Amino acid sequence: MTRAIPIRPQHAPARQPGEPRRAPPWRLHWLFAAPHRLAFAAAALVLATSAAWWALAMLARWAGWAWPWNLAPAHAHGLLMGFGFVPLFFAGFLFTAGPKWLGLPPVAATALWGPVRAMLSGWGVFALGVHAPVAGPAPLLAALGLAAVAGGWSALAWRFARLVRASPVPDRVHATCIAAAALFGALLLWAAAGVVLAGAVALLRPLVLAGLWGFVGVVYVTVAHRMIPFFTAAALPALDAWRPQWLLAVFVTAMVVQAAFAALEALAWPLPAWGWAAMAGLEAPLALLLLALAVRWGLVQSLRQRLLAMLHIGFVWLGVAFALAALSHALLAATGGRVSLGLAPLHAYTMGFLGSILIAMATRVSCGHGGRALVADDLVWGAFLALQAAVVLRLAAAPWPAAAAPLTALAAAVWAVVTVGWALRYGRWYGRPRIDGRPG
Repeated sequence: MTRAIPIRPQHAPARQPGEPRRAPPWRLHWLFAAPHRLAFAAAALVLATSAAWWALAMLARWAGWAWPWNLAPAHAHGLLMGFGFVPLFFAGFLFTAGPKWLGLPPVAATALWGPVRAMLSGWGVFALGVHAPVAGPAPLLAALGLAAVAGGWSALAWRFARLVRASPVPDRVHATCIAAAALFGALLLWAAAGVVLAGAVALLRPLVLAGLWGFVGVVYVTVAHRMIPFFTAAALPALDAWRPQWLLAVFVTAMVVQAAFAALEALAWPLPAWGWAAMAGLEAPLALLLLALAVRWGLVQSLRQRLLAMLHIGFVWLGVAFALAALSHALLAATGGRVSLGLAPLHAYTMGFLGSILIAMATRVSCGHGGRALVADDLVWGAFLALQAAVVLRLAAAPWPAAAAPLTALAAAVWAVVTVGWALRYGRWYGRPRIDGRPG
């Protein structure tokens, strides 16, 4: 007799290595099994909804459909993309890895529930204020929503700062930098709520830019300094975990200077030519340092391991962003403010660096703390490559006004597909037990 050979359906959903064929049902109580579960689930929800919202907004603008806006779309977009999902992902990472860094007992996920709930509800109220059909109560709704977000993030930032202070570990440099940036982000959120309530919305752009660089950027480069060399040396023993402290000082200083200049540029446009030239003179060598460092940290070697390559490719975007910023500021200085690369440098930084590193780190944490193999399967690798295509599309739209609307809409649509797909895939994990049976 011939033995029947089972044939797997051609379109069967991809499984991550080690994942059981029949996953247990999703249950809400599993979100409270570990801090990263609760915070990442909330972050994934905000990430997916904000990405879908912005893609629809850009498609509507391209098609000429009217939407009710009580706050300028650029301001609403900047607040949601800068302060929406990113702090929630920070919370999941900091209260999962942070206690281990600091030599302290684990933090219960239930301790995060109040602040996370405030942030989620705050963004919902903010969205109502932005799109309310009656403009009268809109500023109050938007300001109340931002105040709820500010209150939730303030509680989380203060709790992490207290962990840093209570730590017996001698080396708390990275954690201290992160705590200071987190508290700065809380101040900016309170300021944004006040600005919206007062109707001084022209101040929102400098606040958002200061947050992107001085809050989000400082946290990113601090974690990158600590974790990228560590992960690389662990996966590729031939490489060393080279991360001198002076390099961290350069990273943080660069972010702070960029935050101050970006805010000043938004407040006092146009700047004198010497101001733009000075920034180009600072950004160009920093771009070279970052790109050289990417090679030193093992960019080429990392390409053999997808999950590691995602981190390194994301870091390369930071060097590219500074290179584009230097070129743009040089053009502004040479032409008296008439010619620049527009928003290309900013989106190389936000979509390229921040977005790529976010997907890479959140995927790694989700796999590792879910009892799964630390690999990027075909699904997440394909999503990551699509994200790179979205970044390129958005950069192409910046200096090409004739095609800006369709390219921006297409980039936003690809970003939405990637982030919604990522949220659905990994969001399922947070409500299920670890596949290795361990707690957490």
